[in-house]
Amino acid sequence: MLAHAARPRFIARYDIGVTPYWALQVEPRVGYRLCVPPDYDPRGTTRHPLLVAVHGSMREDHAAPFSDLAQSTGAIVLAPVFPGGLATPNDLDAYKFLRFDGFACDLLLLAMIREVAAKYRLDEDGERFVLFGFSGGAQFAHRFLYIHPGRLRAVSLGAPGLVTMLDETRAWWVGTGGMATAFRLPALDRAAILRVPVQLLVGADDNDPTEIAIREGAHDWLPGINDAGPTRIARVDALAKNLMAAGIAVRHEIVDGAGHDHLPLIAAAAGFLSGALRPSFQEYLR
Repeated sequence: MLAHAARPRFIARYDIGVTPYWALQVEPRVGYRLCVPPDYDPRGTTRHPLLVAVHGSMREDHAAPFSDLAQSTGAIVLAPVFPGGLATPNDLDAYKFLRFDGFACDLLLLAMIREVAAKYRLDEDGERFVLFGFSGGAQFAHRFLYIHPGRLRAVSLGAPGLVTMLDETRAWWVGTGGMATAFRLPALDRAAILRVPVQLLVGADDNDPTEIAIREGAHDWLPGINDAGPTRIARVDALAKNLMAAGIAVRHEIVDGAGHDHLPLIAAAAGFLSGALRPSFQEYLR
């Protein structure tokens, strides 16, 4: 936990509302922008829940679309940006698997949270937060759940194209077999994972199989990688059934009229996220 007395309190006009893009000080090749409630009072005492919203392959802005949610809930929204080309010049996917070539994107996200917590008053100093991800960001988010469940209040997953089942009999990253070893953990904390409620969203028109079919020889190909189904709709359904069978509280929703677009899925996630940001959310689920 950060010492409150060590926090800088100077808040400039660009630190409220949708902020500029900031480089992460410990690793400036990645960064983030924020959406801070317009009534945030740097002289006040109110603590604000944290929502982290992770982009897809297009690196869409995930700060401004949450402006209404930030205003209605008092949440501070952190939208990390993992630029393309970090692993190789043409790479768009490596961040989705959390770690690659010396980059630990899960730990870089936690460093972003520490940086934000040094400037703003976050609930629990950001130790626990709500996580949303769209497309590739949803891939990041459910894998982050498996590794860091104790940091999460709830997770909302919008249209992941490639899913990792909570299944120790399947090799990482088709399943979670060997995932703990890959991340240098003694074991996955399955009990903590099961305590985190999950929302799964996909557009009713998000049915193009061409982009998400993984061919043998691709960097993310493994035997069984396409077994969850040919479309995002099928894969979201398979992941929902897998998580429910494990004992996780799951809300599975198909969004009418939506294709593969972050904006309608963000709108559809608003109710779940608003509830998850309330202090009473965990008690309600019990």
